[in-house]
Amino acid sequence: MKAQHEANQELKVFISNRESICDECGDNLGSKAWIALPGVKGALCLTCADLDHLVFLPSGNAALTRRARKHSTLSAVVLKWIRARKQYERQGLLVEQEGLEKAEVECLADSEARELRKQREATRRAELDHRYVDQFAARVRALFPKCPRGREQEIAEHACRKYSGRVGRSASAKAFDEEAVRLAVIAHVRHRETQYDEFLARGYDRWEARGTVEEAIRRVLERWREKN
Repeated sequence: MKAQHEANQELKVFISNRESICDECGDNLGSKAWIALPGVKGALCLTCADLDHLVFLPSGNAALTRRARKHSTLSAVVLKWIRARKQYERQGLLVEQEGLEKAEVECLADSEARELRKQREATRRAELDHRYVDQFAARVRALFPKCPRGREQEIAEHACRKYSGRVGRSASAKAFDEEAVRLAVIAHVRHRETQYDEFLARGYDRWEARGTVEEAIRRVLERWREKN
């Protein structure tokens, strides 16, 4: 593999100050969009950049930030252009949910960390349409009966967050179309059951990384579909 794969390159996400369009899916992202700029490929929304499974950890708690980054295979620095200072300034990190939870456990003695968790959970609950999420989760379970217990809810919550632009918010997903649900499950498997995030962190091109884990995803889906 290329030498750059071996380097753990720092990924960056930018909060845009102007109207933006994703150069891959073509969606108008509006102003203040969160975008990735992977080399010559133009601006990508977080979904097309395969970073939308990460959660935002604002700057301000150095210990929590350090630990969350340590426990996350994949992370990205979030930057925003500050006109008054004429420079990009760090707003926080995008980290893996699991990595953040491990970091919070290590910081539980810190009352500030407990308050951060409380605020984050309140935000997550506000973003979810619980009835729709439960119906989506039931559809996941029906299509993939051997999916590990509890994963259907995790997949549904991730896919169906309001304002996210994720697959669960599409019209076909709202009709519980099998293909839309399958895409949500594939995205979950890619990040949770394969080395995909590790490959991205090592500098792999996104499509090269996807091709590398494609067979592993297929095997997991077949196992989860088994009726007996």
